[in-house]
Amino acid sequence: MKKFDFTAILFGLLLSAIAAYFMLRPLPSQSAPASSIPTVQIGNLIWDQTEMNIGDVKGFAATGFVSAAEKKGGGLSYEAGFVQKPGWTWKTPYGVSAGDLEPAVHLNQKEAESICRYYGKRLPTDIEWNLAAFLEQRSNPPAGFVKGQRYPFPGGSTPAVSHCLSGCGDYKGLAPVGALNRGTGHVTTKTTKPGVNGMYDMGGNVWEWTATERNGGYMTRGASWWYGPERQQESDLESKPGDIAVVYIGFRCVADAVKQ
Repeated sequence: MKKFDFTAILFGLLLSAIAAYFMLRPLPSQSAPASSIPTVQIGNLIWDQTEMNIGDVKGFAATGFVSAAEKKGGGLSYEAGFVQKPGWTWKTPYGVSAGDLEPAVHLNQKEAESICRYYGKRLPTDIEWNLAAFLEQRSNPPAGFVKGQRYPFPGGSTPAVSHCLSGCGDYKGLAPVGALNRGTGHVTTKTTKPGVNGMYDMGGNVWEWTATERNGGYMTRGASWWYGPERQQESDLESKPGDIAVVYIGFRCVADAVKQ
């Protein structure tokens, strides 16, 4: 009588069960959630054309995210030194309701990094940021821009398209009267005019986190509504502690272009 190898049979059944599990289980989505922010390709990178907005951070917050500023009761503003402002968070940058298209601030560098990653993107390096902000790379740029030219401001030859403390365009920020001791706060994304490479607010509006470390912190670029246009220039090297969450620091995301 032929003998059966029950060990081999059991092993085969186990392998079949494992295979069936992986074949029949629901597969997770292979694509990242969609961002509302328009993008442009500059060289080998896909850039968010505007700064990260509140609406997209709400999408990330649906996963259970609570920012460090929220946990502490509010983010920071500068009043002869940094002071905590109760109720000032990415949802309510000046302590009152904000629109979904306003730039997201009061988020530290690691939080910015995580939000970019959620959308399948990342923070740019300082070198990447500078190339996109100052070197015109479009094949057929509009009047006022020349391919291959490096400009003194992210807005081009002058800072006129940007929003800053003074010396920029004629824009009025959204901070309530009396909320700030300097400046008028940020404007809604895509309120200003586009600059080098068709990007918005690479100069002014809010500082932007990068992925580049410097002096124990991370470099920020572009300056903000708090400063004049001189802080927007490529030679301005600024770094801030990675755990700081401030009313005038935001960010934008970038993705590596997929090679076909």
